[in-house]
Amino acid sequence: MNRIMIIEDDPKIAGYLHSYIEKYGYEVFVVEDFNNIMASFRSFNPNLVLLDINLPRYDGYYWCRQIRKESVCPVIFISARTGEMDQIMALENGGDDFIAKPFHPDIVMAKIRSQIRRAYGEYASKQDERIIVKEGLKLYPERLELKFQEKVVHLAKKEADIIEYLIIRHPRIAGREDLLEKLWDDQMYVDENTLNVNITRVRKKFAEIGIKDAVETIRGAGYRLRVTWT
Repeated sequence: MNRIMIIEDDPKIAGYLHSYIEKYGYEVFVVEDFNNIMASFRSFNPNLVLLDINLPRYDGYYWCRQIRKESVCPVIFISARTGEMDQIMALENGGDDFIAKPFHPDIVMAKIRSQIRRAYGEYASKQDERIIVKEGLKLYPERLELKFQEKVVHLAKKEADIIEYLIIRHPRIAGREDLLEKLWDDQMYVDENTLNVNITRVRKKFAEIGIKDAVETIRGAGYRLRVTWT
């Protein structure tokens, strides 16, 4: 079942979209905590996001840029701001489409279906999918999925990148500096705790598929994948 995330601060519009989209068999999540949008995004791991521009604290352009740091899922802006520059800004900040308010719900559904097909379905790229395998563990970078035996867990983009690098480096150590450079090379400065937080999330994802203590900390050096499941 495809998952749709709605980031809209008007509760009437958000509730209307939720009810309408859900009728068509999608799993829908409406953001209520606008201070922790990325935490909700990581937890729900949507296939598509409907995103308003005018939001509390930070605008939709900002949140779309944050999403793009972790995911390539389609983002459709829905906004009453219908000027040409608003639409250009939406696309230049990582959006895939733009719907003007007021909107007809059938138009919203048509655009959702179109983006889902382009990203995951019949119109998606037909290139061979990359699968990274290690002792029965399978990482699907394009799907952002990690699979072991019959268990599958969804990943954020950074989590998938870290796991891919750990697998490629195994049995060697993945150095902290190497990870920071490879994963955050587009940022001038990354807080030292950022990598620690992401490693913690990676460990939790391994635990969800039944692999405990998958990532070993090598003091003063970095991290190493522990192939303990063979």
